[in-house]
Amino acid sequence: MTSEHYNDYQKALELAESGNYEQAWSYLQNYLQKEPQDVQALNDAGAILHCLGRSDSAINYLVRANELKNDCQQVVWNLMEAYLAAGKPECAEQLFAQAEQMKILNPDVVNRTAQQYLDKGDKGGFIEVLLNSLRLWPEQEILENMITVVKSKRPKIAFICGGDGKMFLNPILDYIGKRFEVRVFEGQTEQELYELMKWSDISWFEWCTNLAVLGSRFDKVCKMIIRLHRYEAYQDWPMQVNWQNIDYLITVGNSYVKQALFAQVPQIQEMTSVVTIANGVELEKIRFIERSRGKNLAFVGYINLRKNPAFLLQCMQKLHYMDPGYKLFFAGIFQDGALEQYLKHMIRQFGLQDTVFFDGWQNDISRWLEDKHYLVSVSIAESQGMGILEGMAAGLKPLIHNFPGASEIFPSEYLFDISEQFCEQVLSSNYEPARYRRFVEQTYSHKSQMAKINELLRDIEMQIDSQRTEPCIINFERATA
Repeated sequence: MTSEHYNDYQKALELAESGNYEQAWSYLQNYLQKEPQDVQALNDAGAILHCLGRSDSAINYLVRANELKNDCQQVVWNLMEAYLAAGKPECAEQLFAQAEQMKILNPDVVNRTAQQYLDKGDKGGFIEVLLNSLRLWPEQEILENMITVVKSKRPKIAFICGGDGKMFLNPILDYIGKRFEVRVFEGQTEQELYELMKWSDISWFEWCTNLAVLGSRFDKVCKMIIRLHRYEAYQDWPMQVNWQNIDYLITVGNSYVKQALFAQVPQIQEMTSVVTIANGVELEKIRFIERSRGKNLAFVGYINLRKNPAFLLQCMQKLHYMDPGYKLFFAGIFQDGALEQYLKHMIRQFGLQDTVFFDGWQNDISRWLEDKHYLVSVSIAESQGMGILEGMAAGLKPLIHNFPGASEIFPSEYLFDISEQFCEQVLSSNYEPARYRRFVEQTYSHKSQMAKINELLRDIEMQIDSQRTEPCIINFERATA
């Protein structure tokens, strides 16, 4: 760099200090032609263009600066301000995590971002940002009132749960209840169900079973979602649903589950929108242990024919022959008396009385898993295998029989077809608890799956808002008085 060229940069800074931004920009352009990767100069270019009211151009320079050096507080701060000046709150929000890590995020910039979402009519974006603001600075009681008001202007959501209950629904209720006005069906009669649907703007049917069939056959009074897990696709409930009334079908499983569903209802994709959103693992509720390789195997879940425990005994018989130190522990209850008799009989036949143990149902599964080293699944069918994922999140090495669709969910290195491969995986020295946890974090975290559900509901909200005959007006003065 020549001294003359460096002088252009210095002159630009002097002119900017005196408020002569046009001339400052002219000198800075000359400098950047020779030094296009000078992060500080790119940042100064963004600041000068911002002062000139050219925020979109400022953003280009600041983005380049942030890409070249992503740990510069001044660049990140200026970029957030430029995005807000350009009316791009969604881009400013994307920088929050980076700014929070740098300890430069403050309530003012977060709440101004929220206000821009609201000014654009994006109530969902407004609430997301304010919830983030409350997480960081919980003393802002006024924000809770604002969220309550905006929730009242958003679509009302009714959750109707049939099938196997609310086990998979509870995390969704907690998440969505912070963003929308929610009611859960607790009635007994068809009329009570229909009244709740009329109250709602969106009715969500958890499990594609009897209540979903019933709701689909009423006169259409709201948007409707059915979430199908696995077993419903192999029964006749889907054939009874009036799919013309269903706006979205959410599947959580793999392509084989959908194949079974499409075989029953071949035209379903022509009648409704089908989306796949996996179940998420609530990682904050699962204690990770950086455990050493050991010899205790765990089976978690109901003990029934679909879970294929007879095959697991054959695998254990072969493993026991190679190394009698390995033990298998079942956490769960039998659902078939004949199967229980058979398994206990074969344990005696194989000489595994001191190798295989039935510990019954465990209320504190995390504690039970503390002294285990492998999580084994030999099911013939799973939608996703939540127990496997939760075991991986705790740091256990997964041993997964290659059920249809398993390769769509898990890396091939964790799958086995025959008992010899099972033994190879157990006896392998490859044991990486942190890697198993990281796979779940990166692929099936609760946070990422909830974000997908939230995005779907926000899309439906936009559809509903587009059909309103009157604009949504929010009076915060009355709400926060």
